[in-house]
Parts: sequence; structure tokens; C-alpha cells
Amino acid sequence: MNLIDRAIAAVNPEAALRRERARCSLDIIQQFRNSGYDESGASRSKNAMRGWDASSRSPQEDIDRNLDTLRQRSRSLMMSAPIAVSAIKTNRTNIVGVGLRARPTVDREVLGISEAEAKAWCKKTQREFELWAKSKHCDSTKTNDFYEMQQIACTSWLMNGEAVALVRYNDDEAAFMPYGLRIHLIESDKVCSPHSGGSYVNLQQTDESTHNRIYNGVEIDGNGAVVAYHICSTYPNSSMQAEKKWTRVKAFGEKTGFPNVLMVFESERAEQYRGVPYLAPVIESLKQLTRYSEAEIMAAVINGFFTVFITSEKGTSDMPFTGFGAGDGDSEGTGDGSNYGMGPGMINILAPGEDIKMADPSHPNANFDAFSTAYAKYIGAALEIPHELLLKQFGASYSASKAALEEAWKAFRMKRTWLVNDFCQPVYEMWLVEAIAKGRIAAPGFFLDPAIREAWCRCAWNGPSQGMLDPLKEVNAATRRVRLGISTREIETMEMSGGSFDDNAEQLKREAEKMGEINALLEPEKPEPEESDGQEREG
Repeated sequence: MNLIDRAIAAVNPEAALRRERARCSLDIIQQFRNSGYDESGASRSKNAMRGWDASSRSPQEDIDRNLDTLRQRSRSLMMSAPIAVSAIKTNRTNIVGVGLRARPTVDREVLGISEAEAKAWCKKTQREFELWAKSKHCDSTKTNDFYEMQQIACTSWLMNGEAVALVRYNDDEAAFMPYGLRIHLIESDKVCSPHSGGSYVNLQQTDESTHNRIYNGVEIDGNGAVVAYHICSTYPNSSMQAEKKWTRVKAFGEKTGFPNVLMVFESERAEQYRGVPYLAPVIESLKQLTRYSEAEIMAAVINGFFTVFITSEKGTSDMPFTGFGAGDGDSEGTGDGSNYGMGPGMINILAPGEDIKMADPSHPNANFDAFSTAYAKYIGAALEIPHELLLKQFGASYSASKAALEEAWKAFRMKRTWLVNDFCQPVYEMWLVEAIAKGRIAAPGFFLDPAIREAWCRCAWNGPSQGMLDPLKEVNAATRRVRLGISTREIETMEMSGGSFDDNAEQLKREAEKMGEINALLEPEKPEPEESDGQEREG
């Protein structure tokens, strides 16, 4: 305590105590302020951090209230920004390609069946599933087969943040389609809270019958579990003259437990019920790059018009209009020497006080390609796509290009797994239940034990392979992995071609038998040995 504090304590002890407490509080505040993130990301005193008042709330407030704007801008970029189109279509082509094909792989150890029985069951089931999947009758709108619906679902998921499919049944077409399962793809805009429209989202809305909270069309119970979806009969913000009705669809069937609504989206935060468009983090960057590209293109187009300006000391009223330049077959000039033109060997005589100025806007910009490529690198890093794939330009070495493909395929495989788990596999299991219930496929114990049911439902989904920059190196590496036991022929077949090793082995066996027969036919006849005369030759 200094001299002033002692004097205050002698006159007013309570005031001295308050001063001491205040001093201690300041010391404590200063101690915490000078520690940890207060000196970096949480600093409010550094010049770089001043004015940065970041605010983040619940997922519903951060995402749902801005979701309509994000969707509209994402769709706009999909229609107008080449880089955005490349990002989405590159994902779609590598995740789905021409379609993810189902390959049943039952767990025969749990089921207690032989390998031959399991193989026969899987082949029959695959043929039956192809009967349904290749038909447009599997689509409720009769426009796409199941593999085309996968492409639409993947694109919708990336562009809108979600892919939504309704599960329906229709047995009216039993004459040419033995299965009643139908999938109806809708855009995520239709999943919205009743009597809502546009960008307004009421986060306080509840269902009138269940009194559950509704978050942007998703109804949840007191535990936060999704129990139903509210689906509009038309687009909420559409200008078309159509009556808007909302239907409450339970999330899962009460008897089967299967989903009635398939929602494919990537969760970024806990308790998040709606997806965010894939392009959301780079919407501003993509738009700015698009504007820059359009400006450079327009400048180059203008520069393509080789423009010449005539400067004169005369007034505009004294200069007659001469058109766009004289040429062969043009009408006669004005006679005063002011009819100028451009052509091979043409000589123009300028009047006194006139001069020639050439338009030179210095475009296209020599740094356009370098700047666009650098910008694409930042965009690709945020989207988990190397700029080589984003721009479809491989100008680096083999090792660099290989590393770029490997990194990209980590993200492609992850997204493919999500699409399979949320869309393809549930559809396959619902179809399999119907096939077994109708007696077209036999699966003993399927409805008795969930473990047995899971064993029957096991299925692998083959899609497009990664591709090879140097096929010889890739095949040699695969051969070594198999020899060392790191991988198997089945895995390598799926990774390199998307096929099945068992199918390939059977096909090779048949081809070998055929080639053996063909070689036997093509082999020249051996000459018959000459008969011996019975006399031995002397040595």
C-alpha cells in the first residue's frame, strides 16, 4: 500500500478497501487478457482484429435462415459459372458415373450356407434387382431408371445441399413390373414448414397435432429426433398458379422401420437437420472470378474491333457522316476528301488539323491465366478438389498429378459412401423385403432375427474407378500388393475397373476353353511318321 492509500485508509477505511479490490480485479483481468487466444484469434486490441465482431448461434439460426439464399446463389453459379459447373460435375462423374451397381455379398457364415449356395443366391438377387433398377417404372415420374436417379440425387445434393426422395408403392403395373416400389425425387425446396414461402423461416413453429417443433420443414420430438417431414405440393416460392398444400410424412414406417423420406446431406454441426450447398463456402469467390473472367472476355472482344479515331479541329457539325469506312463497290464519297477507309494499299489524305488515334485498351491481360489459376487453387482447396481436376489441366509431373488424384479420390470415396448409406442401400433393402415377401427370392429367417436380416442385406456398390495415369505402374503396384497380402484380387478389381473378380475369373475360364478349341482347330496337322524299311544303317 502506497502513501496515498495509507492516507485514504486513515480517513476512510471502506474507500481504501474498495480501491484495493478494484486493483486486484484489474490484475486478474489483465492476467487473463494476456493469456491464450487473447493474444491471437480472440484478441480485441490488435489492429487486425478490431471491428471483427463474429457471431455464431444455433445451426438453425446460422443455416436454416440463410438456406434459401444459399440455394438460389448456388443454382445461379451452376447455370453461369464454369468453375462451379466443373466442381459439381467432376464430383458427380467420379462419385456416381453411369451408376453405382449393386453386388449382393451375403454373410454365409451367419446364415449357415455353403459358398456355392451363397454365390447362387447373390447372382439371382442381382438379376432380380437389375430387373427393377433398369426400368423407368422404378421412378414415380416414369422419367429415369435407378442409375439415372443416382446421378440426379448426387447433383441435387451438391447444388442444393440436399437430395430428397419419397418412397411410394404402386402395384397397378404388375403385368410388366412385378415390384411396386417407387422412388420419387423432389427438390429440397418442397420440404418446408407449413404456410411458409420464400426466404422467411419461422424457427418457433410447432405442429398443431403433436406440438413438436418444426425446423424448416423437419419435425423433431423432445429428444431432438426427426419424426416427420412437412412437404409442400408445389414450390413455395413459385409464381405458377397452383394450390399449395402441405403433407406431413412420417420419417419412418411404424411397422417396417424403413424411411419414408430419404434425405442425403452432409452434416457440419451437431443437431443440424438441413444440408448446406456444396458451393456455399466459395460462393463469393466464384462470383468474383466469374465477373473478372467476363470483364476480360468483353475487353478482348472490344479490342478485336480494330478501332481508329479521327481527331479534328473542326466542329462535329462540319464533319459529314461517312459510314463505317469505304470499300469495294461503295457509293461515291462526299467529294471533300473526308471519306476515310481502311484496306490494303489504301492512302487517305487527312485535312489540315486532323490526326489518327488508335484504340489500344491493352487487353487481354497477360496475367489473366496466372491469376485465374491461383484463384482456382484456393477454390479447389475449399472444395477438396485439386485445381488440376477443377480446370481439367494436368501440366505437372507424374508424381504431382498422381498425388492430386489420390487426394481428390479420398473425398470422392467419402461422398460415395454417404450416398450409398443414405440412398442406395436403403432402396436396395426396401426392394429386397418386397422381393422376399412376394416369394421371388427365398431368404429363410429374414423376418425373424435382425442379425439374419442384416446378413441377407449385405451388399457392395461398385462405381467408376479412379483411373490410371500410367497403367503399367498401377498394375505392377497392384500385383505387389496382392503378393504381399496387403490387398486382394477382389479389392484391386473393384478399385481399378469397378468390376467383380469372380465374374472376371468365370469369363476368363470360358474364354480359355474357347481359345483352346480355337487353337486346336487352327493348329496345323502333324505329318505322319515315315515307315522304316527294317534295315539298320551302319554307323
